[in-house]
Amino acid sequence: MEARRLAILCSHLNPPGPNPSRDPTLRVYGCSSGSSDDDGKVEPSNLQNDCVFCKIIRGESPCLKLYEDDTCLCILDTNPLSNGHSLIIPKLHYPTLEETPPSVVAAMCSKVPLISTAIVKATDSDSFNLLVNNGAAAGQVIFHTHIHIIPRKEHDCLWASESVRRHTLKLDKEASQLVSRVRQQLRSLPEEQLVQPS
Repeated sequence: MEARRLAILCSHLNPPGPNPSRDPTLRVYGCSSGSSDDDGKVEPSNLQNDCVFCKIIRGESPCLKLYEDDTCLCILDTNPLSNGHSLIIPKLHYPTLEETPPSVVAAMCSKVPLISTAIVKATDSDSFNLLVNNGAAAGQVIFHTHIHIIPRKEHDCLWASESVRRHTLKLDKEASQLVSRVRQQLRSLPEEQLVQPS
């Protein structure tokens, strides 16, 4: 598993392909993951120097940009699971989903219908998976929040788990206890986190 993570990380650091200075589809971006001084320069002490995505946002690493706005950037994954596999990343550095402000998560998710529709059409796919690997145990390799859009075609057999038989949830004491524990966790949150924005 560690070798796979290292390979993925290396592919993001050194993507294969054309020379970025000669390919007009490769872009560089100013990083907004730090604070700026009066000259508009980003203070290095506030940047994540070892973060692959921060390097892309700062323009230190090349990327193939599909979409960009003030909050997020969508790029092609350099180690794709399928043709068109893309990543939506926030322009500010947040290591995990829990540490990402709800407004940033909302901005990223609000672009999913637009971007995924374009990717599915461009790749002649049938559908897509939307995936967030949050934490090491869930397979997160780059600790900068990101959303995967993975185009799918019928019978592509991308996930081994698709052949695993699912089991019906038993409506028993164990399930009821799980529901109670989750609800208790939600009740312990500050009320402003539970209120939906209007």
